[in-house]
Amino acid sequence: MYGEPTADGWRAWDPGRSKLGGMFELGFQTGLSGGETVLYLGAASGTTVSHVADFAGPTYAVEFAPRPARDLVEAAEPRDRLFPLLKDARTPTRYAHVVESDVDAIVQDVATRGQAEVAVRNARFLADDGRLLLAIKARSEDVTAAPEAVFESALDRLREAYEILETRRLDRFHEDHLGVVATPK
Repeated sequence: MYGEPTADGWRAWDPGRSKLGGMFELGFQTGLSGGETVLYLGAASGTTVSHVADFAGPTYAVEFAPRPARDLVEAAEPRDRLFPLLKDARTPTRYAHVVESDVDAIVQDVATRGQAEVAVRNARFLADDGRLLLAIKARSEDVTAAPEAVFESALDRLREAYEILETRRLDRFHEDHLGVVATPK
């Protein structure tokens, strides 16, 4: 896919192109080891979500924009566990009839204002012991605000629905991004 190098049948996962890949590289405790059911919010053209679907169980890939969704559909074609959904992650009621409840992980990589609100609205799908793996993009929230202020505001909103287990800046790979691992309250 996309000309990525492979080794032993696995595609190389570039942490500079994937916030989740950066979280793995930085040692976040994602709880992902293989076979999990995943809801992926902000799937874009399918690069990272296709990596996830290569080792996870059923992987529901939500993408709002039609152009990247076309590439996502192509990425899903050879993967029987990857289910692309042309939907808006801000309105989970529009895909609730498709996504199974009690998913093991929600991976969120959306570039919009209200990223914490998106996570809270989608918490309904997460199993009690599931994990939210979120990349908060400060510049998508407010390009004029200090990233730390943006992160604190987002974390305050997340704490209403989640217990925050781990946070760390992803600046080594993605400037002004905060990785978050959380579990539902």
